[in-house]
Amino acid sequence: MNFTRRDDVEEALAKNLVIVTLVVIINCVNAMLVFTYFRNSAFHCDTRYILYIHLVINDMIMLSMSATLFVLTYVNPIYNVSVCCLMIVIAATTHKNTPLILACMAIERYIAICKPLHHAQICTVPRTYALIGIIWGVGVAPTLADVIALLIERPAGFFYTNIFCYNENLFTSTYYREKLKVVPPIYLSFVWLILIFTYIRIVMVAKKAKGDSSAKKAHNTVLLHGIQLLLCMMSYVSRLLNMILVPFFPEHRSKISFFTYLITSIVPRLLSTLIYGLRDQAFSKRMSVYFSCKVTIVKVKPDMKGSHD
Repeated sequence: MNFTRRDDVEEALAKNLVIVTLVVIINCVNAMLVFTYFRNSAFHCDTRYILYIHLVINDMIMLSMSATLFVLTYVNPIYNVSVCCLMIVIAATTHKNTPLILACMAIERYIAICKPLHHAQICTVPRTYALIGIIWGVGVAPTLADVIALLIERPAGFFYTNIFCYNENLFTSTYYREKLKVVPPIYLSFVWLILIFTYIRIVMVAKKAKGDSSAKKAHNTVLLHGIQLLLCMMSYVSRLLNMILVPFFPEHRSKISFFTYLITSIVPRLLSTLIYGLRDQAFSKRMSVYFSCKVTIVKVKPDMKGSHD
């Protein structure tokens, strides 16, 4: 999210307006989903919905932090290193959580469709919450390791100084650069293997049971998860896209960086709402009850005695 500060006032205002507006809209819709989930205890016992609402909350945190960092790069990009570390840890952790949650949701659908007799025993509520804890642990570990390495390399006084809050400015070690070459590919390859395996297995079951609508819906859901993961994965190659496109359009460097950020960090979060918020009948019905505007017309019989007066 390293943007050039050469934007004129109108362009900078337009970019910030687009990002903030999209984030507010997505978070408002996601807040409706969270409200619907917590108002219905039936969802609290279903592993699928527990994982889904965790994905929604994770996306809300990620979008809020990402939009905050984006706006701050225009308003005041220089601030305390300790604050910068905290914001980067939160943003990076929630960003890494998304593929892991998608993989877990695909596995849950695989168990539900391919091993239905074991689903209730395997996918219990306590295990789901334990899994969420593991997801957060795995998500925070790489960035936390970067911060620990920074603590070792830098003197304590460095954390009281002010810097431009970008990953590249904060983490400058060779370890960090080498880690970027190794960890993301392994991490995403593992998630892709899970999605491909679960999709193929669910498709095979759907073909055998042609009348099973739940199997068909499940493989469509996993396919949509794959599309969402593909968009999320683009954030890891956004620098490569910038390196390819900027030489051809050097005068539009800032616009290209903005576009890649929008596509890789904001748009994928729209799919979470579309996949379950609109496609899932249970959620959509409950949401329509809570948030539809209904006008009740009460018919009052005329007072016959009063009408003669």
